[in-house]
Amino acid sequence: MEQRARTDFDKIVKNSNFSKNDIDFKIKNLNNFIKNGFPNKKQETWKFSDLNQIISKNILNLSFYNDISVTNKIDSSNFIDGLEHNKIVFINGRIEKIDFKYEEKNKIKITDGINTKNNLEEINSIISLNNAFTNKHYKIIVKKNYSLKKPLVIYSITDQKLNSKNISLRLDFLLEENSFLKLIDFFSDTAENNFINSLYNFDLSKNSTLKNYKIDNKTNNNIRYSFNNIEQDENSLSETFVLSSGSSFFKNEVNCNLKGKYSSAFINGIISLNKKKHHEIKTNINHLKESTKSYQLIKSVLENNSKAVYQGKIYVNHEAQKTDGYQLSKAVLLNENVEFNAKPELEIYADDVKCSHGSASGSLNKNSIFYLMSRGLNYTQAKDLLLNGFLLDVIEKITENEIKNLVKSSIGIKE
Repeated sequence: MEQRARTDFDKIVKNSNFSKNDIDFKIKNLNNFIKNGFPNKKQETWKFSDLNQIISKNILNLSFYNDISVTNKIDSSNFIDGLEHNKIVFINGRIEKIDFKYEEKNKIKITDGINTKNNLEEINSIISLNNAFTNKHYKIIVKKNYSLKKPLVIYSITDQKLNSKNISLRLDFLLEENSFLKLIDFFSDTAENNFINSLYNFDLSKNSTLKNYKIDNKTNNNIRYSFNNIEQDENSLSETFVLSSGSSFFKNEVNCNLKGKYSSAFINGIISLNKKKHHEIKTNINHLKESTKSYQLIKSVLENNSKAVYQGKIYVNHEAQKTDGYQLSKAVLLNENVEFNAKPELEIYADDVKCSHGSASGSLNKNSIFYLMSRGLNYTQAKDLLLNGFLLDVIEKITENEIKNLVKSSIGIKE
């Protein structure tokens, strides 16, 4: 792997116009990735999802180089119907379109350059891999006192031209004071056997709001990793929702630092799996100042040899008095051959706090099924009705009605 990574890295540098500082930054990250490799079960936070083994088993001869000089045709059939929205379109790892047509042009600023100042690569080797092999690095700035009129949809699309590739995507966002961004990550894959590595960094200034919705429901055989880092100032709010269903393997990780008084973070998610799929949601909410709040609710439905993992940690440092933190995960296991792992954590160094966590898993209630069948439903209808009710509890936490309806449509829930 080391020789392949270094050879492919040289190709990227040769075909790009990086500065010396950029190249030095990338070399440092390349060496860190080569030293540590893909995470494996020896690492505590990867013990349920051994990425090294998963990639070795599913992708032969993984190539780290992806030629982004070749343009890709944009197929509008991949876009969300019935929703007016701005777009950033990634196809096979290349940005093909950036379109903020619904917004005031002087209120959105887009810059191009590598951010070498953060230390996200210290979190794990996959972030180092992303830093080393990202070709383009854009930063989206929402100006002070501006709220986007329409959602921004980031399309991550692959087609059948792509096979056994490592794709690294990176975007940074700055929400200036009292600004608002509604963001949808929409995954649409027809390619097979690729590793797609996405890294977003969000800086939320005072009184700003981020609402981020991730939708992965199109069945494919790719392996995905997504890392969101969210830095929040005073009285800022972040809302993150994850629908995790389509990819063969997907680990969504959210790290949120509540650095300002009265800042709050809400993370809700659904994992719905079958056919040997393996998905994980991992969250770290770090309460660093007083009077901060967090809420997390993750629900999973598993059948046919699938596996789901939820790892959630609430950290409260000694300055974060009056913290309010809540975390709950629940899973419905539809077969005996499925697996659900939960690891809720609380780490608290303040004494004036209100924090709780919990986890539960089990099968559908047989008495409820029997009751619904006695009222005229067949078994499948009764099961679907109970599962819909189970998942609607999470969907109703979405605060934007148009997104709520989009998620219901994506998983076939009808009311």
